[in-house]
Amino acid sequence: MSNPSHMDDATAATAPGSPHVQHPSMRKDASDPALLPAEAPLAMPAQDLSKKVAFTIDPTRRRSWVPRAAVLVGALSLTFAFAYELYGVLSFVAMTPIQFVFLILSTITFGWIAFGSLSAAMGFLPLFAGDHTDTLEVPSANGPLESRTALLFPVYHEEPHRIAGTIAAMAEELVHLGKATQFDIFILSDTRGADEGQAEEACYRELAAHLDGVVSIYYRRRIENTARKAGNIEDWVERFGGAYEHFIILDGDSVMSGEAVVRLARAMEQDPRAGLIQSIPRLTGGTTLLQRLQQYASNVYGPAVAGGLASWHRDQGNYWGHNAIIRTAAFASAAGLPILTGRKPFGGPILSHDFVEAALLQRAGWGVHMVPSVPGSYEGMPPGLIDLIVRDRRWAQGNLQHLALIPRRGLSVMGRVHLSMGAFAYVVSAIWALSLATGIVLALQSQQLIPSYFQDSKTLFPIWPVIDPGAAMRLFLGTMAVVLLPKALGLALELKRSAEARELFGTPRALAAVLVETFFSMLLAPILMMTQTVAVIQILSGIDSGWKAQRRDDGSVPLAFAMRFHAQHMAAGAVIAGICWIVSPGLLLWMLPVIAGLVLAGPLNWLTGQRAGEAMSALLSTWDDRDPPPILIRARELATDWQKRFAAAAVASKEPANDSAQVTVPRAA
Repeated sequence: MSNPSHMDDATAATAPGSPHVQHPSMRKDASDPALLPAEAPLAMPAQDLSKKVAFTIDPTRRRSWVPRAAVLVGALSLTFAFAYELYGVLSFVAMTPIQFVFLILSTITFGWIAFGSLSAAMGFLPLFAGDHTDTLEVPSANGPLESRTALLFPVYHEEPHRIAGTIAAMAEELVHLGKATQFDIFILSDTRGADEGQAEEACYRELAAHLDGVVSIYYRRRIENTARKAGNIEDWVERFGGAYEHFIILDGDSVMSGEAVVRLARAMEQDPRAGLIQSIPRLTGGTTLLQRLQQYASNVYGPAVAGGLASWHRDQGNYWGHNAIIRTAAFASAAGLPILTGRKPFGGPILSHDFVEAALLQRAGWGVHMVPSVPGSYEGMPPGLIDLIVRDRRWAQGNLQHLALIPRRGLSVMGRVHLSMGAFAYVVSAIWALSLATGIVLALQSQQLIPSYFQDSKTLFPIWPVIDPGAAMRLFLGTMAVVLLPKALGLALELKRSAEARELFGTPRALAAVLVETFFSMLLAPILMMTQTVAVIQILSGIDSGWKAQRRDDGSVPLAFAMRFHAQHMAAGAVIAGICWIVSPGLLLWMLPVIAGLVLAGPLNWLTGQRAGEAMSALLSTWDDRDPPPILIRARELATDWQKRFAAAAVASKEPANDSAQVTVPRAA
């Protein structure tokens, strides 16, 4: 949001009269160099993905293929059964080409759903039995800690008071644990615009001064945000990484307890072959209806899903870009990202860097672990549907870029699996949309509104598609069982926790909450399906997503704007409803979830972006809502305090100087 009338970052950083004036070619940052420690360079060469890397597998590692085989074989078996039943439904007389297309598309979609459901079941079993699915042992926070760890906060037009509150709360907990001296904090800014940058720097300068002697806080703002977040982290590694054994990345909406970061650091010390340990952040702090729905789904269904991933990933897991501890030397030597050749979306800097970095660490022989049982890791979520769509569009572009990396020689099997899953998560939406379109064509054919096909050139009579309604119903019920399995497993775990805690009205509330969340997710699914399908088409056409600042709290939009934004979705829903009514009122009933979600897209956007009422908030409450962790309470309190402090300092800095009293905020370089 920079103002063109103002100096750009590079000019402001080197303007006459500014402190630390340097030649532009020597200037690394747009911020004051005095806010940084002495550099400790660490080389981070870009990796050549065309070459294999020789590495040895530690024989002590538990890389059992049993869980992986169980998920894969189970998913393939269910998919085969689905395809067989669907073939029987469609080929009651003979199969036409359009029926065959529908069969293929539907089978692919079902296979993806079955894979995710069985993965969740793999995590559910140990959790229900009271066990955990961590892929390495994580010690307590009470023991000694010798290594030094940097806490990195990459920011891009974030509200400084929110970051300040998180940092101050984490610092307090590290002091309480007696481990504060082992941690330094870096705020790594990519905020654009000289005025915005100077205001941001003034805030973090005050924060660093306030916490001086408690924990060291450093601030750097880049002149150019090359390669976005990945380039931001790479810059830190190459300039300061040599001083730290490990680093933890936290996003603008991330919070981690002092106990969690200490435990992760001690786990790194305990396992010298661990390259990365990913905690499982819990969604928290939701205020809008959409946030409440996301938060409830993540906290109730998420543990089984995360446990399942950990159970078959083992020490070849994935990385989600934040709330994870990374061994600095391993990351520098093995995870340097190359610039991909070719046109967008496959060429240029790697956008979804986390999946690729995990794959690169794996191929170098480093363990990439997940520890779902470690508490104290939290993050926020988009407040409104448009914010969710914008973020999804950016992620889709990064994940589809992985399609260019999968064939490269220098990746492990599991690395390719993770990249494929990330890309397919968006491609499957387009496949689902195509399957719905072919299904509508089939329905029209069944009513002889579209001529069918002559299967044999020698016959004088066409073969009209015929569908067995009884078999179709059985197939539908079986599909719904697989689709809803993760929700059922999450509900079972929630009921077990509620019973153990002897929570009043725990069972009725959990049942009602799952029904409400399922209802809204059913309505939102076709909207996201269409937006992701359009995103895939745009990305393959070379249209860039850009990099926009994220809203964190307010997801509201005017109803008129929401209606205009979703005009195409609503029109598509009306067209599908009309076709279904012409074909059969029964078909309209079957397609009602898809139709309702599309037709109501505008009002749903407006409604879900509003603050959730007391009743809905209570219904969709999670354990963290009913018993908030101290770190979250303290972070919110301190964020409010720092918001007032920053506002007062900003006002005071604009007042003319006088002899009685003056509050000044140091001017940024």
